[in-house]
Amino acid sequence: MAGEFFDRAQIHIAAGNGGDGSASLRREAHVPRGGPDGGDGGRGGHIYFVADKHLNTLLPFREKNRFKAPPGGNGGG
Repeated sequence: MAGEFFDRAQIHIAAGNGGDGSASLRREAHVPRGGPDGGDGGRGGHIYFVADKHLNTLLPFREKNRFKAPPGGNGGG
């Protein structure tokens, strides 16, 4: 008998959360009231499915079946 054949897998995926924005105000010598200066938070990570022609079973997804993209960076001043 050869190895086990696993032809069905259930995986859980999550895109990354966006980063937190930054609330800051700029102050300049010749601008009477300044203004907002905070940066937006970065976009969260994306998830891509890429086929592999050398993979002929879903057995690797039995052990590792949760995938999460990284979060986005926080906004700066």
